[in-house]
Amino acid sequence: MRKIVLIAAILFSSISASYAQTQQISIRFIGNCGLHITDGSTNIYTDFPYVSGFNQYMEYNDSELSAVKDSSFFIFTHKHPDHYSSRRMKRILKTRGGTKHGSWDIGELEQLSQFIPDFSIKAYKTKHFLSRKHYSYLIEWHGKRIFLSGDTEHAEVVVSIEDLDWAFMPAWLIQEVYVYQEKKVDSKMIAVYHIGEKDNINIESEKILMLNKQGEEISIPY
Repeated sequence: MRKIVLIAAILFSSISASYAQTQQISIRFIGNCGLHITDGSTNIYTDFPYVSGFNQYMEYNDSELSAVKDSSFFIFTHKHPDHYSSRRMKRILKTRGGTKHGSWDIGELEQLSQFIPDFSIKAYKTKHFLSRKHYSYLIEWHGKRIFLSGDTEHAEVVVSIEDLDWAFMPAWLIQEVYVYQEKKVDSKMIAVYHIGEKDNINIESEKILMLNKQGEEISIPY
């Protein structure tokens, strides 16, 4: 009997250790600046749902809408149609629940730490052409630092933040940083999203991931 208990304890310890080693934040690219970010328990969507194919940017299949997790958190940088769809957002909240946050409730947005374990978010008001209210966000979750630039055309904020694990930047911003002004982004990795048909980018770097394929996934162990 003692031997059985010992074996069970060893197996439990092994499973627990394996689980601890595989804890991760997963980020799935949906399109434009749309991301699904999860630690396996809590689900966050950024700049999604948006109007599919608006202004010749990425389309997405309706299956993306039906795959949205119940009781998720939806965070938007601004309300341009290639980032936000009021009609689709209303439908999701009605059928799946959850909460949406953005420029209209920054105070509540920055209090999401009360509802999401080991999480904080800081909003930075950043400039974007024809958008009166545009915000970029620094997310800290399970000790990992993730920056979401959104649509801003200016790099002042992202180059001022230290020790990022991932920085998500639009095509035109990565060009400003690495081509025109040669500024440095203090991030282990950079993901380039919101790549349009006219965005001609040719930057070779092991730390830069071009998100031009929908469904691509990023794993951040913690």
